Amino acid sequence: MTGNHNPYLPELATVIKVIDETPNIKSFQVVFNDAEKMKNFTFEPGQVGQLSVFGVGESTFVINSPPTRMDYLQFSVMKAGEVTTALHGIYEGDVIGVRAPLGNWFPYDFMKGKNILFIGGGIGLAPLRTLILYMLDNRADYKDITIIYGSRTPPDLCYKDELKEWEERPDVNLILTVDNEFPGWEKRTGFVPTVLREEAPKPDNTIAITCGPPIMIKFVLEGLADLKFPEENIITTLEARMKCGIGLCGRCNLGHKYICKDGPVFSLKQLKELPSDE
Repeated sequence: MTGNHNPYLPELATVIKVIDETPNIKSFQVVFNDAEKMKNFTFEPGQVGQLSVFGVGESTFVINSPPTRMDYLQFSVMKAGEVTTALHGIYEGDVIGVRAPLGNWFPYDFMKGKNILFIGGGIGLAPLRTLILYMLDNRADYKDITIIYGSRTPPDLCYKDELKEWEERPDVNLILTVDNEFPGWEKRTGFVPTVLREEAPKPDNTIAITCGPPIMIKFVLEGLADLKFPEENIITTLEARMKCGIGLCGRCNLGHKYICKDGPVFSLKQLKELPSDE
């Protein structure tokens, strides 16, 4: 995706599958209309793309399929504003615009040979999914993999088929939780940060990656600090603020950093070095 390509000009892509994940989240599997572009497209786990609905606008979403599985690119969209509502009206066979890959990615080489702790909430499993699948496709490179994932209710859990697969895998420790008691739910109840504290994972040789609602991340970071995780071993993402995706519009800056170019992936150590945007 280099050369004379205008970075503001989206590639045309066809939606080949739409998956209803939850009552307000859909996943879209897309392929570029240009077969050569699709064949040569590369990205890293954690990078994002801008999806555009022509005549409406564009928004940023993580590519949540892994680079080890390139039959299509998958994006998951929570219905929230004008663009996401328009995307929820898209059907299989429709054409959208895609600008990707943008931003940085999870430092998966740095994580090799270490235990991996994923902590996600709701749609926050989307960025984690690309890395989880990448690691499962390169399973020998990583030690223990633990996933703590929660949502408000069981119907709000994303990627239910994969959750079932991960639950059955002997080389993955999946802990599912919902906020409160729910009819028919026999697994954990409690907020994700509370479950993290109850599980009390050891920080030794472990990288923690968290993504979810800001309030969840706030308490997860506090929990990880109390569990003595080093700041450089805690990774999170900041995606909400991106607009242009290439560091020109300035909307997503924090000090001299741009979330779209220098992020969306940051260690807690890097985040603490950024100025507050309060």
